Order: sequence, then C-alpha cells, then structure tokens
Amino acid sequence: MKTHTTYFVMNTRKRQEIIDITDRLLDFLSEHPVEEGLMLVSAMHITASVFVNDHEAGLWQDIQDWLEGTIAPWDHHPAPQRQDDYLHNRTGEDNGAAHLRSLALGHEVILPITQGKLDLGPWQRVFYGEWDGQRPKRIVVKILGE
Repeated sequence: MKTHTTYFVMNTRKRQEIIDITDRLLDFLSEHPVEEGLMLVSAMHITASVFVNDHEAGLWQDIQDWLEGTIAPWDHHPAPQRQDDYLHNRTGEDNGAAHLRSLALGHEVILPITQGKLDLGPWQRVFYGEWDGQRPKRIVVKILGE
C-alpha cells in the first residue's frame, strides 16, 4: 500500500470563513496517484472543520446562519446561548462558539478514490470551515491506496 502525506496551511482573511479546498486535494492526488484507496482530510485545530457539501454561496450563508442562530452564536441575541455564557470563555478565551461549531460540522472527512479519481457525487465539494481564524492553521491530507 502507498501512503502520501501533505499539510496545507490555511490563513483566512476573516475570523469565520468557508473555503473550497477540492482543487488542492485533486492536485495532490494527481501528484501522488493511486488507483483505489482513501484520502483523509483533517483540520489540525479544534476551532476548524472539514466537510463535504455543495459549492453555493447561499448554502454557505445558510450554514453560517444555522451555526450563529442555533448551534453556537457569537453575538448577543436571543439564542440558546450568548457569547458570555460559554464557560470556556470564562478562562480568558473568547472562542467557545468556535469549538462548538467545529464539533457540529466535524474536523475531518474520508474520501474514496476510485479508478484514480476522488469519487465524489455530482455536486459534492470539500470545504475548510474556519470558525476562529486570521492566523495560520494546518490541514493534514493523507492518501492511502494502491
């Protein structure tokens, strides 16, 4: 079995941002081809996510609205919790919401490789979700296969 590993450094312009990383993954696979296998893509930080979904700006806004309104709000408004209600933030941190957002969307995905290609559905793309950014963070990408 072949294995190949690389690290992508992400440094977002905004504190919260969704970035399509599919083309970078395809480039890595073309540089290190396998016919049949798996690609692991994992955020190496506890306030970031990697997930598969549709590349559509309205959906990205829906995801951010869902996270803000239901899962883990940053702002002070009538929601399940307010920013100052996070116990984590009482330690001097201010990113309790980012930790919960990462849990909600997950920190990694495993993608199938079939006949030398990422075996994604017709609308599926791979995204990096940054929930507490504006500083360098890493993603590990590992290909396993034959």
